[in-house]
Amino acid sequence: MSKVNLLNFDLDGLTAYCEGLGEKRFRATQLFRWIHQRGAADFSAMTDLAKSLRDKLTGLAEIRPLPVVSEHVSADGTIKWLFDVGAGNAVETVFIPEDDRGTLCVSSQAGCAVGCRFCSTGHQGFSRNLTTGEILAQLWQAEHALRVRLKTPAGERVITNVVMMGMGEPLQNYDALVPALRTMLDDLGYGLSRRRVTVSTSGVVPMMDRLRVDCPVALAVSLHAPTDPLRNELVPLNRKYPLDELMAACLRYLDAAPRDFITFEYCMLDGVNDSVAQAGELLALIDGRRGPRVPCKLNLIPFNPFPASGLTCSPRDRVTAFGKVLQDAGVVTTIRKTRGDDIDAACGQLAGEVQDRTRAAERMKRLPIPVVALGAAAPRPHEH
Repeated sequence: MSKVNLLNFDLDGLTAYCEGLGEKRFRATQLFRWIHQRGAADFSAMTDLAKSLRDKLTGLAEIRPLPVVSEHVSADGTIKWLFDVGAGNAVETVFIPEDDRGTLCVSSQAGCAVGCRFCSTGHQGFSRNLTTGEILAQLWQAEHALRVRLKTPAGERVITNVVMMGMGEPLQNYDALVPALRTMLDDLGYGLSRRRVTVSTSGVVPMMDRLRVDCPVALAVSLHAPTDPLRNELVPLNRKYPLDELMAACLRYLDAAPRDFITFEYCMLDGVNDSVAQAGELLALIDGRRGPRVPCKLNLIPFNPFPASGLTCSPRDRVTAFGKVLQDAGVVTTIRKTRGDDIDAACGQLAGEVQDRTRAAERMKRLPIPVVALGAAAPRPHEH
């Protein structure tokens, strides 16, 4: 019989497990601190637990790490780990150091079923959801390994921000995601602020509404197009939850969100979604001309090309012109600085290893490259 992985439990879940062993609630609190605050995996080292409990746990439970397949360090300090999650699948996790924070980009699925055209993960297809323990193990292993490597003073955290922007659509793995988020937020776990934990979604509207009630954290929405016809091509989920529904869900989410804005992610694709006219359409979508105004911040992301996509990155001057339309209208707009691209750790590059059950690569090869006619100033991707 396999042992119970205690990383699968938030504090309430661990309390219920300990009570099932005949233990009081405070024992679960002690155990939770040992696991998440101290990074302990050996029950015998948990010296303030009763020996009888330690012996019970040794026979029944474990804190199960993910085997590290590889680790790559970028010239800019970004670190990418490839973790083995079994059955030929591996997921990628990325640590991005900054002067004032350390951000961990965490995966939620082995692959992704959404199939966005510009995303390397989507082209690999989908195998399975990760468990809560597999989601949390990425943070648990990264935090405690980095503390040792960086000689961090006792009581200080290395990872101050978590973004669920790795492989997978987090809201399509909702039941495993929420306990992981609760552990990240718990003061007895990682003690992260709700403002510093971000879930990125392609727009799974019903789950956005559930997250607003169950565990509201910062929200980033992968937008990438200002109109339904184009977004249908770039983000196929849009056919199920079109832009009007998505914008309404964003407004509902703001009622409980820790921030007073939604972050919209917009990947800049040469000749596809990057014209000044499309910037105007995007502005109309969010500023109230086409529907309710959505308080937001726009994050323009330079596309990181990969061969199967058939797409290329917008030229810098076009990205700047696009952003200027938004900035001039008073929309906070940033151009994301690419980090870790020399180790394929940048946005949209995470691919890992996926035993695809969806035949995504085969299907995507048959799809035409989405192109919007923009005139001579914006050559089509295949003309480069």
